[in-house]
Amino acid sequence: MGYQMIDPGAWPGNGEALSSGAAGLEHKFARFGAVTEVEGGLEISGYASLFGAVDQGGDVVEAGAYAASLAEVAKAGRSVKMLWQHDPAQPIGVWDEVHEDGRGLWVKGRILSSVAKGREAAALIEAGAIDGLSIGYRTVKAGKNTKGQRLLSELELWEVSLVTFPMLPSARVGSKGDFKAVGDVLREMAAAFDAARSEMARG
Repeated sequence: MGYQMIDPGAWPGNGEALSSGAAGLEHKFARFGAVTEVEGGLEISGYASLFGAVDQGGDVVEAGAYAASLAEVAKAGRSVKMLWQHDPAQPIGVWDEVHEDGRGLWVKGRILSSVAKGREAAALIEAGAIDGLSIGYRTVKAGKNTKGQRLLSELELWEVSLVTFPMLPSARVGSKGDFKAVGDVLREMAAAFDAARSEMARG
């Protein structure tokens, strides 16, 4: 898990567009669990967020953090959006189920084959190139524990995206029965970027 700031603003669905220019919206990453072909697309499911897990940004999402937000979404008759790489211009499917349980935020949805980017995402998932979920949210209530970690007790959920690099090592993907942690991949990428920067500096 990790977070980065992008977008504030009003709650999605109130007529104001999600844009990438402002500060306020954060991201947390996990990896989805199951992949199944269904009519019209590809069904995926898994945990988009895990309770009690310390992410690489030193944050811990507490149980019940999404409850108020999900209740507000349901009351307003809206739905949590499924986006590609947090791009509001690229919805790729629908989340049919989004709810909390004892472990975290569970999602289940369909990537639509009728959408060009959805077909691309499905092909990448089936090839094992994409296995990540990331939530877009705004922190409503947070505190600190004795270890200096941020405890997130209430979050306003905007969307759940399919992403290239999930960053919660304790989460897993079950696509085609294969399970792997992402930590080693990220370390290798960081080393490759460092080597590239050093090479460019040498000119």
